[in-house]
Amino acid sequence: MTIRVLIADDQVMIRDGLAALLSSDPGIEVIGQAGNGREAVEMARRLDPDVIVMDIRMPEMDGLAATAELVGEPAADADPAGARPKVLVLTTFDLDEYVYEALGSGASGFLLKDASAADLVNGVRIVAAGDALLAPSITRRLIGDFARRRRHQRPSPKATAALTPRELDVLRLIARGLSNAEIAGELVLAEQTVKTHVGHVLTKLALRDRTQAVVYAYENGLVG
Repeated sequence: MTIRVLIADDQVMIRDGLAALLSSDPGIEVIGQAGNGREAVEMARRLDPDVIVMDIRMPEMDGLAATAELVGEPAADADPAGARPKVLVLTTFDLDEYVYEALGSGASGFLLKDASAADLVNGVRIVAAGDALLAPSITRRLIGDFARRRRHQRPSPKATAALTPRELDVLRLIARGLSNAEIAGELVLAEQTVKTHVGHVLTKLALRDRTQAVVYAYENGLVG
């Protein structure tokens, strides 16, 4: 299936460059470009993209606010069956507060603008598939920060009560960054079985995606 992508960045040259790069992949179609967060929200609701490549610092509405509006809690009159786009945050600013805000706003991935073209294309594919993506340097710091803050914390009983032992194993491996195929190999399970367990974990813990599952696991002391 073709991945439909919307690009949001306030610099025309960057938007055009990203569009040309992504459009060169036969499995990706760039369906629109937005110059600010407000325009991104309006275009996303009209064009229904699969993935939004979102800058952070933009006029009128920044990328974090736009992400929260598009991927956060649905409006009261929203169609509950309606699929919401995945957001891949792309920025020049390697700052921790942006990472936490982006994840809290509902972003599925976070890449720096110095990433390679291959990394960007791969990032779009990863978040479109429902997986989590963080730049390697950001992942190391994020995990290190959680580890320092939670080093002596025991797993929260409330966090584990809803999950079966196997689902708990799967959540811990998600938090380690393993894909479904890698988890299947680790636990000696069929990949489809792992996919089912992942779905149960997200549903039981009311999490949007694997990115939130990673954060949840570290915040609740399930991974050290």
